[in-house]
Amino acid sequence: MAFWFNIQTKQVESDDNRGADADVLGPYDTMEEAGHALEHAQENTDKWDAQDRAWNDADLED
Repeated sequence: MAFWFNIQTKQVESDDNRGADADVLGPYDTMEEAGHALEHAQENTDKWDAQDRAWNDADLED
């Protein structure tokens, strides 16, 4: 069974009771992983922002 994090209700949901596609992050293998969805999303955003800055900085050096 997959688990999802609903960004509207801030609740972990299963396949049986999940909200609309636009409102959920996932799927995750466990309830615990789904419960940390916002932390994972922030980590990914920070990583991608750093990659974008490095890419843009490399363009300035050329």
